[in-house]
Amino acid sequence: MEATDFNLWNSFRLLDLLDVVLVAIILYYIYSLIKGTIAVNILTGVVLFYGIFLVVRQMEMHLLTEIFGGFISVGSIALIVVFQQEIRRFLLHIGRNISLRQKKLFWRFIGPEKKTATDNDEIVKAIVDACRSMSRSKTGALMVFSKYFEEEYYQTSGELIDAGISKRLLESIFFKNSPLHDGAVIIVDNRIMTASSVLPLSDREDLPPYFGLRHRAAIGVTEISEAVAVIVSEETGEMSFVKEGNINLNLSADELQSLLVEEL
Repeated sequence: MEATDFNLWNSFRLLDLLDVVLVAIILYYIYSLIKGTIAVNILTGVVLFYGIFLVVRQMEMHLLTEIFGGFISVGSIALIVVFQQEIRRFLLHIGRNISLRQKKLFWRFIGPEKKTATDNDEIVKAIVDACRSMSRSKTGALMVFSKYFEEEYYQTSGELIDAGISKRLLESIFFKNSPLHDGAVIIVDNRIMTASSVLPLSDREDLPPYFGLRHRAAIGVTEISEAVAVIVSEETGEMSFVKEGNINLNLSADELQSLLVEEL
């Protein structure tokens, strides 16, 4: 017995340890993506289904084994269909990290980015000032900041604006009597592309019941894309920031500015 254990230990390679670590990382990312969503219940059902299949096969119940086996034979395709949003989020998460590293490396070699940083500071200040003003007046607002405008949910809803960012323009859009105040403003490359855009809502089951459509839409759009969102609550005037489906509530103007500077 001891000799067998010794042989197993000698056959354990460094690559085996790396293999275990990589699988653990993948499982952690998968869990973090589906945690708190309806996908957890679906995954539980899939595991239970497969467990029943193993039991009936072991008991040599041929008819049930054939039925369950038929479903499992196309299980990979079914899982892709069922978990398409989670798979999309997983791939976007990987791509985002790679693209951010490439961008930082690019600017490190290019050098002069002071003008861009200055422009971004002015834009962030205009956004924060507008949010602070709307917070005081309890004007509801939802702003989504995206690197791309090719997303299908940006093009199929809302009114095209394509204008520069300013405090007065944002306040005018979200003014309660404005025909554009419902929905989200989509900001791409420091320009307001659309207003009154309809966004996909999050299907997470762990969200507080007091979250309204703005909060659920902000969480939903950041779950399936690399966008970030800013919310001003119409009920409380509270400012919030959302990234990757995670929401930071009750932010001060300085905290919101720091988050936006980091992202933009």
